[in-house]
Amino acid sequence: MSFRKDKLENLIKEELSLIFLQRLSDPLFGFLTITGVKMSPDLKNAKIYLSVFEKDKRDLTLQKVTAKAGFIRSELASRIRVRYVPELKFFIDDTLDYVEKIEGLIKKIHEDDNKEIE
Repeated sequence: MSFRKDKLENLIKEELSLIFLQRLSDPLFGFLTITGVKMSPDLKNAKIYLSVFEKDKRDLTLQKVTAKAGFIRSELASRIRVRYVPELKFFIDDTLDYVEKIEGLIKKIHEDDNKEIE
């Protein structure tokens, strides 16, 4: 089951990327990337993680993508061969924000260490 789940996650990620690139080329989305897909164990629900380059447009982009979830799901259904196309739930992937915060803290620690040495 795990192999099938992983394979379906990758397939959905690829197809959704193509759908956003080809069918939803809305400039309001900005620079949007699908960073991950997590399927439920029964394969009926999918959490789609999106990365939006412009931080101030994240909420607006998530609202617009969520509003088009039905269209996106129907496009996905026409592209993949599965018995049941999962319900799509979209989320903002804030992993890069976390990485930036950690890097900032590490940089601050190194700066403080260098001040103590002088």
